[in-house]
Order: sequence, then structure tokens, then C-alpha cells
Amino acid sequence: MHAQAVDRTLPRGALVAAAMLVIGTLVLVVFARLTGYTPAKPPPSRAVQSYLLRFEDGANGSVLVLRADDGRVVDTIAPGTEAFVRSVLRGMARERRVDHVGAQPPFRLTRWADGRLSLDDPTTGRHIDLEVFGPTNAGAFADILRASAAH
Repeated sequence: MHAQAVDRTLPRGALVAAAMLVIGTLVLVVFARLTGYTPAKPPPSRAVQSYLLRFEDGANGSVLVLRADDGRVVDTIAPGTEAFVRSVLRGMARERRVDHVGAQPPFRLTRWADGRLSLDDPTTGRHIDLEVFGPTNAGAFADILRASAAH
């Protein structure tokens, strides 16, 4: 049999380019830290629609969405649906348990003039910009907002 030797080393040029990339990145990070550079934030927007809502576990695994001001049920999330809404609410509830806050204080669901949606927990200070999770996931909360406006 004839064994052929294979050269498994990386080309010198590729190693030099990778090293330059790493060094350049570090230089930029150090420069940003020393000069106090912070990325530009989008200008603040005004709230065009906002509701204080409570979410309660219903019978058979459903989630009831209630207006905090009068306790009216404005929407019901059927069992096994809206996984994104459920996971966001579980995360918010977990943070409330850590902060020893009960389930009674409402959350604030807001539509901003620039089209963004956000969910806030005034008791813990947690703020979630929902559009970063994509239009389908944000749309689930937009449906809750529309149901709240209809009642």
C-alpha cells in the first residue's frame, strides 16, 4: 500500500489574518471603553395604547387575561396554544417569585407610536421589547392588546 502524507497545517496568511482580526477587535473595544462610547439608542416614542392586565391560570390549562381596573376577562388563551406568551409570562412570574412579589400586581402591555410592543412589570422593573422576538411572537401580544381594547 502506498500512504500519502497530508499537510494539515493552516496557511500562514490565514493565521496572520485571523490574528489581525482579533487584535483589531480588541483595539476597538479598548478605544470604546476609554472614550466612553455608547451606541446610539432609538429616540423615545410615546405610548398610543396601554393596558394594565393580570394573567391568571384558568380551568383545564387555559390562561385568563383580565383588565386590572375592573377584573373583566378580555381574552382566554386556550390550553396548549400561544407557547411564546406562556413562556414570557412564566419568566416574568419567576422573577416575581425571586423578588417575593405575588401574582396580583398587573403587567403593562403597551403599543408605542413607532409600532413597537412592550410588556412591563412595574413591580420588578422588568421591561421586554416584544418585537425583538419576531412579528409572529409579537403578534400574539398584539392580539391580547386588541382584545383588551374591544372590552
